Amino acid sequence: MDSLLGMLVFALGGLAGATFLLPARGVKCWAYETWWMFYCVFGLLISPFAVCALTVPDFWRVTMSASPKTLLSCAGFGMIWGIGGLTWGLMVRYLGIGLGLAIGCGLCAATGTVLPPIMNGQAASLVFDADGAFSPAKIVVLGGVAGSLAGICFVGYAGRLKENELPEEEKKKAVAEFDFRKGMIVAVVSGVCSACMNLGLQSGSAIEQAALESARNAHIVAADAVSFAWQGMPVIMVVAWGGFLVQAAWVVQQHVKNRTFGDYFFRGPIVRNWIFAALVGVLWVFQFVFQKAGEPLVGDLRYISFAVMMASTIFFSTIIGVMTGEWRGTSGKTRVMLAVGSIVIVASFAVIQFASK
Repeated sequence: MDSLLGMLVFALGGLAGATFLLPARGVKCWAYETWWMFYCVFGLLISPFAVCALTVPDFWRVTMSASPKTLLSCAGFGMIWGIGGLTWGLMVRYLGIGLGLAIGCGLCAATGTVLPPIMNGQAASLVFDADGAFSPAKIVVLGGVAGSLAGICFVGYAGRLKENELPEEEKKKAVAEFDFRKGMIVAVVSGVCSACMNLGLQSGSAIEQAALESARNAHIVAADAVSFAWQGMPVIMVVAWGGFLVQAAWVVQQHVKNRTFGDYFFRGPIVRNWIFAALVGVLWVFQFVFQKAGEPLVGDLRYISFAVMMASTIFFSTIIGVMTGEWRGTSGKTRVMLAVGSIVIVASFAVIQFASK
């Protein structure tokens, strides 16, 4: 297994996760729920369907061949994730990209990494090899995951220092609606619920096996490694569609409440807004496309995929936060904490990579 390539693929997912909300800054004169509906349609419905159609032969039959229990499990976790997805945008709205994603991803990574093996009855796989032998390498990998979470804590602490240091007007220059108290409440809900995305993605092994079998039956021999990488795409589709049900229902309710249905055709630069809002959804789905594509490359260490991707998201979002001025005017101590957190995250990646060889 090419674990280094797998780590790089996970990091690409983190980059997508850190940047997917940036196009929303180009949306003008639309209510929050309006551009969020575009994200839902393109990110949760159209893009997963299109990726499956392009990568998995007879993907619909493959998906529907799974048992009702498997489909309901994936979609059900997707619905819980849908709650976290709704509050994810609010979290960034109140805390900014750098701080918001650090806290949200930290909670999400901690919950979403450890729970799937435990819930699947494979807790022993965290420390033992397939033959039942104790694995020091896996202990080191877990240490690397813990290190990445420690790095997240440093970044979160830097955000708390920032809250105490900057006057209100300075905070709002970079984050117009900055509110640490509201942001923290939203971040806790969002981080824990969003971890259910990974629980859903790890509940579809039967669908993945059916996708592999479909590729072999289609005689994709020369591209077997490619079909192996794309086996998880139907799982993403089922989980995302579960999330769509929750998020679309909220959007419609907000439209009725705020009377904003007219935004789509009569407010702001219409075509530009359509493009930027749709791009939010397309970028969003690719963080999980890269996660599932990288998992076969790391073998039985696939449970680390979510933590590595979330930590990568924090690393890249921290860089983006610095570039967009979210940390301008903070003290040397705050910036040191931010730098230490970023370095610890990168070092943790190196530890995980070394131990997984």
